[in-house]
Amino acid sequence: LIDSDSMTISQLQKTIERHFAAGPGAVGDPAAMTAFLTLRAAIEAGEVRAAAPDAGSPTGWRVNAWVKQGILLGFRLGVLEEFPAAGLSFVDKSTYPVRHFSSGDGVRVVPGGSSVRSGAYVARGVVCMPPMYINAGAWVDEGTMVDSHALVGSCAQIGKHVHLSAAAQIGGVLEPINASPVVIENDVLVGGNCGVYEGTIVRKGAVLAPGIILTRGTPVFDLVNGTILRASAELPLIIPENAVVVPGSRAVTKGKGQEWGLSLYAPVIVKYRDDKTDLSTALEELLR
Repeated sequence: LIDSDSMTISQLQKTIERHFAAGPGAVGDPAAMTAFLTLRAAIEAGEVRAAAPDAGSPTGWRVNAWVKQGILLGFRLGVLEEFPAAGLSFVDKSTYPVRHFSSGDGVRVVPGGSSVRSGAYVARGVVCMPPMYINAGAWVDEGTMVDSHALVGSCAQIGKHVHLSAAAQIGGVLEPINASPVVIENDVLVGGNCGVYEGTIVRKGAVLAPGIILTRGTPVFDLVNGTILRASAELPLIIPENAVVVPGSRAVTKGKGQEWGLSLYAPVIVKYRDDKTDLSTALEELLR
C-alpha cells in the first residue's frame, strides 16, 4: 500500500503515467509491474479511485485519468493464466485475478456465483447477492447492496447505502481515458432491470423505478419543474438529487410514427423524494 516509507500518491501517478506512455515497451519491465501492483492495492484499499468528488468541477466529480491509465497498464502487462475455482476453469489476465475476502473485511459475499475482480474497492458493509459482478476500477461504498444479476462496470462509482436491485446494469468505462464513469451517489435506489450508462450521474437520494434506461442520448422529462434534462457536449446526463424517475413515453408527432400512433420511451421525473418515498424503501435496512 502507499505510505510514507514507499511511494506517495503523486510519485505513483508520475510512475504510472511514464510506464503507460512507454506503450509495449513497458511489457516485461519489472518496475512497471511493481507500479501497477502498487496501484491495484491502493485502489482496493480505497486510497485512490478512478473518479472522486470535487466541488470545483461542473459535475461535482473529477476524473483521475492516471488511475484509468494504470488499470489499462495492468491489462497490457498481464498474460493469460488459468484460474481454477470450485472445480471450474477460468482464463483471464494474470494481473486481474478474482478478489478474495475474509470475515475481517466486513463484506458479505453470499454463495452462488458472484465475482469481484482485483483492482476494485469494496467497502465494509457491502452485501453481494448472487450472482453479481464488480469489475476492476469500480468503487462500491459502505452499506451498499449489489443484488442478484447486477453489474458494476469498470471504474463505476457507487456511493454509500445504495441498492442496486436485481439485474441493474451500471456501465463501465476505461477508454477514452478522460471519459467520466457512471456515478451513483449516496442513498440512491436503482430499481430492477435498470441500465445506467455513458457517464450518467445520479445524484444523492434519487430513485430509479424498475426498467429505467439512462444514457447520454436520453432526455429526461421533469414534470415537477417543467424542464427537459439532457447531456451536452461538456456535461453528462445528470439526475437531480431526490428525483423519482419512472418509465414513460412521448408521442411521435410526424411521419409514419404519427400515422401509426407510435410512442418513444421517455424517463419522467414525477416527484422528488419525501418521507413517504423513504418509507417505501425502509425494507432495505432489514436486508442488510
